[in-house]
Amino acid sequence: MQPGLSRRRFLAISGATPLGLGAAGKSVPVGLELDSVRGALAQDFFGTVREVARMGYRAVEFDPSYLNWTPDYARQVRRLLDDLGIRCQSTQNNTLSFSKKGLPKAIELSQILGAKYIVMATAGSVVGIEGWREVADLLTLTAERLRPLGMAAGYHNHEPEWASLEGQRPMDVLAANTPIDVVLQLDVGSCVEAGADPVTWISGHPGRFRSIHCKDWAPGADKGYRVLFGEGVAPWARIFEAAEAAGGVESYLIEQEASRFPEFEAVERCLAVWKQMRA
Repeated sequence: MQPGLSRRRFLAISGATPLGLGAAGKSVPVGLELDSVRGALAQDFFGTVREVARMGYRAVEFDPSYLNWTPDYARQVRRLLDDLGIRCQSTQNNTLSFSKKGLPKAIELSQILGAKYIVMATAGSVVGIEGWREVADLLTLTAERLRPLGMAAGYHNHEPEWASLEGQRPMDVLAANTPIDVVLQLDVGSCVEAGADPVTWISGHPGRFRSIHCKDWAPGADKGYRVLFGEGVAPWARIFEAAEAAGGVESYLIEQEASRFPEFEAVERCLAVWKQMRA
């Protein structure tokens, strides 16, 4: 350990291999965070995934409930994805997946699905900045276990992580105290609602944004997360430029938290706007 380095900072930078700086010039696929169609998914899981693929989405991300699956069920899901020509790059997870008991199953199921990234969707109840440093330590230790498997841990932000706490933003604490192969899965809508700048955040942490949740937001009681992708205030053109020039993005994931339209119509409209933006 180098003189002057804390144990936490040493853990954050040792053993990590840069993941590359971007996907400029490449066609980055767009997928769907399946919680966007959670009602339909609860009624007909396989039929919903088929419909999402029919629309033209090329990837999907499953929510933390996937940890309740058996390996056999996960293999059925993987066969469906393969038949449809779509992929699962990452899974959303609660803290159970990062525990000694839960991580082996999260690894097994994610590997069956073909997912490289086990992303923490929520850190649960965190007290103070020291609590966020403990979350960073947990992500770091998980990254060490995943790295030999060709996998990586990740963290998905929400609004509170952007607010100053004891003079620091939790997101800054997480970024500074985890290795560079811990994915910072950017939820754009949450970032924008909190008043943070997603472009500056991406540019300031090159190579750490393997996937980005394309959720929009706009001020107003009747808007918020009800606006469709492209209808809010997120600076999408600049976000795409930063993500592909320096962010290391491998896939974008449309996320529609709420909408004035039925679920399938909402996500199909989002995809149509995406195609116009990316033409």
